[in-house]
Amino acid sequence: MRAMVWDRARAPLRCVEVAIPEPGPGQVLLKVAACAVCRTDLHLVDGELPDARPGVIPGHEIVGRVVALGAVAGRFAVGDRVGVPWLGSTCGHCRFCRASRENLCEAARFTGCHIDGGYAEYTLADETACLPIPDRYTDAEAAPLLCAGLIGLRALRMAGEARRIGLYGFGAAAHIVAQIARHEGREVFAFTRPGDGVAQDFARFLGAVWAGGSDSLPPEPLDAAIIFAPVGALVPAALRAVDRGGVVVCAGIHMSDIPGFPYAILWHERVLRSVANLTRADGAAFMAVAPDVPVRTHVETLALKDANIALERLRHGEVSGALVLVP
Repeated sequence: MRAMVWDRARAPLRCVEVAIPEPGPGQVLLKVAACAVCRTDLHLVDGELPDARPGVIPGHEIVGRVVALGAVAGRFAVGDRVGVPWLGSTCGHCRFCRASRENLCEAARFTGCHIDGGYAEYTLADETACLPIPDRYTDAEAAPLLCAGLIGLRALRMAGEARRIGLYGFGAAAHIVAQIARHEGREVFAFTRPGDGVAQDFARFLGAVWAGGSDSLPPEPLDAAIIFAPVGALVPAALRAVDRGGVVVCAGIHMSDIPGFPYAILWHERVLRSVANLTRADGAAFMAVAPDVPVRTHVETLALKDANIALERLRHGEVSGALVLVP
């Protein structure tokens, strides 16, 4: 099968021919139909995920069909369409797993980082990590739901009952979260790279009541802000934008260093918190919510061999919605 392989930091992915893997106990073999390109993939390529495995196949927003089952695997049948998210496996017995907080499992392994992912024609997955895909979505439309959607919804829930919510970085996750927030009756304020009129127009198209540069303050104080862009300097900017008692949620797996900031912008019971990974309950909840909104993903498809082109376009902010690789 063809696969794109990561070897070392800042090196382009290599297109190689490798053997189709055999499913082990509890695993399913999937024929990949689509795999979305995530900002985390870019962090992997740039060497910003310190425990990533050299030689790994990236990709953790995978939609595929089951073509073979490993021993004792029985949750899905051959032919079923499933999705594979970032959280690839957990230990199942640590204090976090026992408390249904497996997103914090210290032995967790992640798809496309420790476990070969979806930048390939076939991939293996632990059946307990897989999610059924709602019928209303095509393969390409469903792929961004597996991370941009899942993590986005978890971040939105961390923001509480905020009515006025700011989204910093209007990419794949924000374009999904904006739709859910509007469906729930919230007001969305979109913050983009300064001067990025295309992204600001896209945000308004999706219902944002205001869109501007991340160097701007919103026209009124926010109840909460979610930071999707991996830029530490946005933390003090978001703290200045939220009202007393407001919440700032950092939704990325990696972020550049947060600069020092005065205590005054954290005072008055503002809260700063992060989101880590996802739980299986998050996955089930999101896949139930998405068709009801309904969430519409805006996607552009590229061939698997063009993964490096996709990553560079993402790096330079040349994407509205999400890019999806199709083997």
